[in-house]
Amino acid sequence: MTRERGQLVVLAAAAIAIALVPMALAYLQLGYHEDIQTATVDDETVPEVERTLERSLVAASSDIPAKHSWDNRSGAVTTLRDQLQPSIDSLTTAALGDGTAIDVSYNNSHAQAWEREHCPQGPDRSFGPCQTDRGVVIQNRDSRTHVLAVAVDIQLTTPDRTARGTTVLTVPIGAG
Repeated sequence: MTRERGQLVVLAAAAIAIALVPMALAYLQLGYHEDIQTATVDDETVPEVERTLERSLVAASSDIPAKHSWDNRSGAVTTLRDQLQPSIDSLTTAALGDGTAIDVSYNNSHAQAWEREHCPQGPDRSFGPCQTDRGVVIQNRDSRTHVLAVAVDIQLTTPDRTARGTTVLTVPIGAG
């Protein structure tokens, strides 16, 4: 009789354990863990966002000169922004599950400041003039539109804190 009772206890424990597995999985899928600290904005998050945007900028700007003359520079900027939008959308939704909201927006005044500082002026320059359009710095090179840089504001928000920054993403020489 003792042996049968032991088997009955083991069988009951196994049944309870099997019943608890779906409940534990359901709890984990709720996404609410009161005992786990919410994601925080740290010093590595902003550079990660910048690196992602820089890679996207290089890819998005690579065919702009071939497709857009300097006379169609506004269309080049529209094309670039359209090609960057999926990466921006991905960034803004990627961390939502961790409690982090990422907002990326173009900063035209910062792009203009970058243009004034980095685009050569005067008669001896190698390329044509630069221009800033909707946060994108472009340059006339052999009557083709070349993307030089994009200025963006990045805001990361968690329940604990908000971090803001403005950066200029540049296209490496020869990439755009």
